[in-house]
Amino acid sequence: MHDDSARLNGKLARLRREWLEPAREAGTHPVAVAAWDVPDEPVPPAEAIRAEYEPFTVGSPWSRPWGTTWFHVRGTVPEGWGGDAALLVDLGFSGAGPGFQAEGLAFRPDGSTVKAIAPRNRHVPVEPGPGGEFELYIEAAANPDVMRDGWTAPTPFGDKATAGDGPIYRLERLELVRRDRDVEELLLDLDVLTGLLGELPPALPRSQALLGAIESMLRALDPDDVPGTARAARAALAPALASPAAASAHEVYAVGHAHIDSAWLWPVRETVRKCARTFSNVLHLMDLDPDFTFAASSAQQYAWIKESYPELFASIRARVAEGRWIPVGGMWVESDTNMVGPEAMVRQFTEGKRFFMEEFGVEPREVWLPDSFGYSAALPQIARKAGADWFLTQKISWNDTNAFPHHTFRWEGIDGTDVFTHFPPVDTYNSDLSGKDLARAERQSRDQRRSNRSIVPFGYGDGGGGPTREMVGRARRTADLEGSPKVRMTAPAAFFTDAQRAHPDAPRWLGELYLEYHRGTYTSQHRTKLGNRRSEHLLRAAELWAATAAVAGVADYPAERLRRLWRTVLLQQFHDILPGSSIAWVHREAERNYEAVRAELEALVAESLRALAGDGDLPLVANAAPAAVDGVPAGAVAARGEAAAEPVALTAADGGHVLDNGLLRVAIDADGLVRSLVDAETGREVVPAGERLGLLRVHRDVPAQWEAWDIDQDYRDSVEELRGADGVEAETLPDGSALVRVRRSRGASAFVQTFTLAPGARRLELGTEVDWHERRRLLKLALPLAVHTDRAASEIQFGHLYRPIHTNTSWDAARFETVAQRWLHVAEEGLGVGVANDQTYGHDVTRRHNDDGVYVVVGESLLRAPMSPDPDADQGRHSMRTTVVVGGVDAAIREGYRLNVPAVPIRGARAVEPLVGEASPGAIVEAVKLADDGGGDVVVRVYEAWGGRRTALVPLGADAAAAVDADLLERPLDRNRAELSGDRELRLELSPFEVRTVRITPRRN
Repeated sequence: MHDDSARLNGKLARLRREWLEPAREAGTHPVAVAAWDVPDEPVPPAEAIRAEYEPFTVGSPWSRPWGTTWFHVRGTVPEGWGGDAALLVDLGFSGAGPGFQAEGLAFRPDGSTVKAIAPRNRHVPVEPGPGGEFELYIEAAANPDVMRDGWTAPTPFGDKATAGDGPIYRLERLELVRRDRDVEELLLDLDVLTGLLGELPPALPRSQALLGAIESMLRALDPDDVPGTARAARAALAPALASPAAASAHEVYAVGHAHIDSAWLWPVRETVRKCARTFSNVLHLMDLDPDFTFAASSAQQYAWIKESYPELFASIRARVAEGRWIPVGGMWVESDTNMVGPEAMVRQFTEGKRFFMEEFGVEPREVWLPDSFGYSAALPQIARKAGADWFLTQKISWNDTNAFPHHTFRWEGIDGTDVFTHFPPVDTYNSDLSGKDLARAERQSRDQRRSNRSIVPFGYGDGGGGPTREMVGRARRTADLEGSPKVRMTAPAAFFTDAQRAHPDAPRWLGELYLEYHRGTYTSQHRTKLGNRRSEHLLRAAELWAATAAVAGVADYPAERLRRLWRTVLLQQFHDILPGSSIAWVHREAERNYEAVRAELEALVAESLRALAGDGDLPLVANAAPAAVDGVPAGAVAARGEAAAEPVALTAADGGHVLDNGLLRVAIDADGLVRSLVDAETGREVVPAGERLGLLRVHRDVPAQWEAWDIDQDYRDSVEELRGADGVEAETLPDGSALVRVRRSRGASAFVQTFTLAPGARRLELGTEVDWHERRRLLKLALPLAVHTDRAASEIQFGHLYRPIHTNTSWDAARFETVAQRWLHVAEEGLGVGVANDQTYGHDVTRRHNDDGVYVVVGESLLRAPMSPDPDADQGRHSMRTTVVVGGVDAAIREGYRLNVPAVPIRGARAVEPLVGEASPGAIVEAVKLADDGGGDVVVRVYEAWGGRRTALVPLGADAAAAVDADLLERPLDRNRAELSGDRELRLELSPFEVRTVRITPRRN
């Protein structure tokens, strides 16, 4: 028999286009439409329903970018249409994907939600009253297609001020339609079978049988009477749909889902509405299909619905109770994990889990982070100690160099804790359950020898409406279908339980899950990153001083204020806000929020310190850092220690300046660059011969795509070094420090560098003030160090990670830009050098050679200037600090805290002893707070910081009655290893990088 499959497919395509698709509608009927254009920002439904509406003609333009128009729709369902009647709405949908254009939500006259309207989900059910009359209100959002010109082009749509005032949509259709259910089901049958046929080799008997079934369908269907012959056509396809799958077929655990970025190419206020639209669709689908289940993450999104759509939230709560709506992830948002600080990473879990437990009585067991840009090696321990057993991600499939070797594995963190992890081989978290997606999940799975199963999250995300009736229909048809993976709709827990049972010896991956892509997110939108860093450390200080005051009995603990502020910061750690990959609107709003957080936290700190120190004129210093600063103990309020060191000697030499404090001798040349830094204790020169430390380098930064997201390795091919100085000044400061100030310029940008050496310090502080007016440029601070090594230690949450800095393998070469939190460190025998910062995350560390051998260059990525999606990203003034500290990892750790937790000068009547003092060397007290349950216990979070085993002794400032080990949610553990040595000392046996949370009950008189 000759092959006529091409002819058959062409005929089928024409049949669908010209006859089947039009036959979906068995009739249409007009409706009356009126409109009200919201003057500015969106208003609640109750206010909109009371507004004055004007008649509106379908086909007319509506609203402006980011505007909202409400449509009031009245109509009568024709007799005999019954349950087949629906309102069809086309807001003027474009070819952009769902979630990236106009969206709508239908309301009843009482303000309750009905269902959302999206490009691939346009029907709204009607509820006719007497005489068939119905009435609906539609809130239509004119969200622009922000990136319509690509991921590298500047866009005016990212800010209301530049988006324009002209309408960008036209209401194309708004009328009643009578849906032909038989035709819709026939189209679904064909979708599944033709999708399967497209993935099978043509020579397979199954492929030929499918072609035969399609031929039979074509004979049964009369194009001139599609409605009358649709059932017969379906009957012709039925045997092909009834043929069961092979016993060895891949098992797909289809999880209804809708990944909604909490802000990205839209502001936070629009995310609230996107959630309401999607969630209303999901609830409607649950009403239609009793077996459909749905998983949604991010406690923040539920909290928005609870506040703004209480009726919708009540429906979600009911479905959660049924087990059909599954809260997953257990985090406040799907956050970034590279730049979020240690305690903030904990709070992502504690705030998220508490919300789910308080509101729904459920505790998610999985971490759900499909879209974040790489995953910290501290995360396994944090997740497990927050009560999570499983981890899911997808983003590593975006690697630009290496294919990740596993799909189901045990991921081990820096402390040895592991978490059972799945990386869905379908390579998407927005599947439509098409034959293409299902075949890809089966084809790409690397688990086939052990466990032939995987998760496929399905549903349109980002406001696209979530799962659809068509997707659920595909799931039902592929539950047991020859040639296809077997699909069942279920919850993630079902997959993880089965997979863990089948993988008792799953392969292991040690260390971070580094994303070989989006490396620019460590640097883009610097002000957002600065706000995050400042907020995290202010929250630490606020909790410490508030807890100290509460235990002392001089003030109440402001638990609710702190929780509210934490939640603001946690929201802005979302993986498109903190990484700097959102539109201008999002980042300007984040900056305003950070400023409000700063002001309130500083006021809260001042209130606590005033209560503790009393009214007086005694000059004191409050040190919230976990180590002593300037003679003030950790966690104490005391007088600053007397300066014991001699002032730094400042002399002119060789056209430059020499700074010498007896520990370091720093020579700065005539261009204002460090040509020599000698450690007096060892006599070692830290600056390699011929190099200059502190050199600013401006690179061309034009990635191939994803401008705010990516740094391509070829940025190194173009560099301008700012060696010339517009002026160099030197002075001695009142505290005895010596400072050299250097002014530089490049085009419209201006730079002021300062080099400061303090008395008694083995550190050189570099200040960089920039008035930045570059476009598509990357500013690096180069710090060449005479250290022979093949690795660098970078701080991550609760410890540090060693990364190779050579390029032996493709994995090493791809790691050309990395993230560090407060410091990184390089060392050889006899010399260690730390580089600490107060707001920088992106770094590169490279090996170089000269006549003396190997040395390294640490490059701090200070600023970028991407033009998409925010054309003004990073423009303007910035002030940053970096220190080069000679010593071991412990010196780098202390310097990181010193830079980021500055001591606060106050005046009071008395000194204040620490509530929790400085831990013994190698251990760090990261957080001190009162327990969230309000019982009055002091919660102390301690971690081992050097990577070894040790006994940690932590002094306590108040008598303790008991000390109990707890998980991160402060629940006592069955096995208690915390000990009290007397009433005022906590003793902990710590393993490398172990995090311990201890509840201490103060002794009450």
